[in-house]
Amino acid sequence: MPKRALVEHRPWILASLAAATVYYLVWDDPIGELYLTFLKGAGVGLLAVYAMRRTSGFDGAILVIALALAAAADMVLIHDFRLGGALFLASHIAAIVLYLRNLRPTTTFSQKLLAAGLLVGAPAIAYLLSLRADIALYAVGLGAMAATAWMSRFSRYRVGLGAVLFVISDWLIFSREGPIDLAPLPNLLIWPLYYIGQLLIATGIVQTLRADHEI
Repeated sequence: MPKRALVEHRPWILASLAAATVYYLVWDDPIGELYLTFLKGAGVGLLAVYAMRRTSGFDGAILVIALALAAAADMVLIHDFRLGGALFLASHIAAIVLYLRNLRPTTTFSQKLLAAGLLVGAPAIAYLLSLRADIALYAVGLGAMAATAWMSRFSRYRVGLGAVLFVISDWLIFSREGPIDLAPLPNLLIWPLYYIGQLLIATGIVQTLRADHEI
């Protein structure tokens, strides 16, 4: 990446990291619900700004939409679990469209097997953890997002791994709704797993889309 690009666009990632880190440190402090809401949304919201500035074309627009919907979901989830889940599902659908537009031309059997495991395992484990059919239904979209990310041409070490971290983070959220007590893991890991996953997804897709225009 040229020095000029680093100077011009790195601050969006650094600001996103700063917002996400501060939110993780103060999320349970009585500092004001509205303040926490916007601070939480800023983590992925600033990644959406980064993606908007670093990409162009239809695929870039889909990425921005997926990240923006996730940022909105982060904020709404604090106040309304169902509406936040609906926004996350919309984000997953946008991401699925992006990944399906960018499938790998060839995949190995093991890669297909893992993608199938994510597609089936995400809702199955979600139900076992929560014992809620609505959460399992949401997790069908979550699993499809992770499976198509794994089958896409984007880096599996960034985008594929990021999607898997997203799934694990959601599983920890679902565990709060069911009979299995995983404390203190949810409080400790939900946010870092989710944010790191989104960071890997955003930067990995941007890197690939920018490389396309440099060929």
